[in-house]
Amino acid sequence: MSSSRLALSQYLEAAIQAAHAGAAILQSYASHRRNELIVDKKSLNDLVSQADHEAESAIVQHLREHTPELGIVAEESGGGHAGLATWYIDPLDGTTNFLHGIPHYAVSIGLIAHAGSIASGDTVLAEDTPVIGVVYDPCREELFTGMHGVGSWLNGHRIQCSATEDLGEALLATGLPFRDFSFAPEYMPTLDAAIRQSRGVRRMGSAALDLAWVACGRFDGYWEMGLAPWDVAAGTVLVREAKGIAEDLREQAGWPAKGNIRAGNAGIAAALGDMVRPHLKTAGA
Repeated sequence: MSSSRLALSQYLEAAIQAAHAGAAILQSYASHRRNELIVDKKSLNDLVSQADHEAESAIVQHLREHTPELGIVAEESGGGHAGLATWYIDPLDGTTNFLHGIPHYAVSIGLIAHAGSIASGDTVLAEDTPVIGVVYDPCREELFTGMHGVGSWLNGHRIQCSATEDLGEALLATGLPFRDFSFAPEYMPTLDAAIRQSRGVRRMGSAALDLAWVACGRFDGYWEMGLAPWDVAAGTVLVREAKGIAEDLREQAGWPAKGNIRAGNAGIAAALGDMVRPHLKTAGA
């Protein structure tokens, strides 16, 4: 085996086990100890709880034990790139939902292969690329998994994006600005356009699940701005491997590492690009 080849099957299994470990902690608080949670405010409307920290610790511990050669970047504890690839971890995507007892949140674990590594076949990756995605919804017991070049699954059944071609018939998902309002002048016109041009728009409060639901066809398309890379790393894999497109909204990067994203099947993703592009301030976006 080439020293630059990634053991994707091994890494997927490690991520699945880590996601279950993190989710078990979340559900122990959700079921019996929600009132015991210590909640801190990182910034305006940006909350972190004891459950986030403990779940992240369990996930990181498992991944370090089973994939010590890889880097780790986690939402609460930070980290850095290392080796051929780096894990991006959000132990609780949908913290506000979780704290309010709304059963819509997930563990999200994505693996980003670094340029120069081999993810599948003999092709050397020219740029950093999401290659493993695991999003686990413990409330519905839905496990979404994706592997670069192989496919995406929901609880072991292969999934793919919807076949909807017309934006007017599309159900879209998005996320409203809630902590960083600097991009609101760009975003708000896109929301107005989507409300008028689509079948409907949903704001559910978990980017990881929004992308997972695009991958399995529940949503036809999704766009959002101001996210973090750990919010979208896993979901990008799910959508791409479900025969969809998940790209940087501003068309400035190979994957949506800057947290600006549009996703859907080819037709809806293109329509979202056309809808959003006139309102973006960045030249060439």
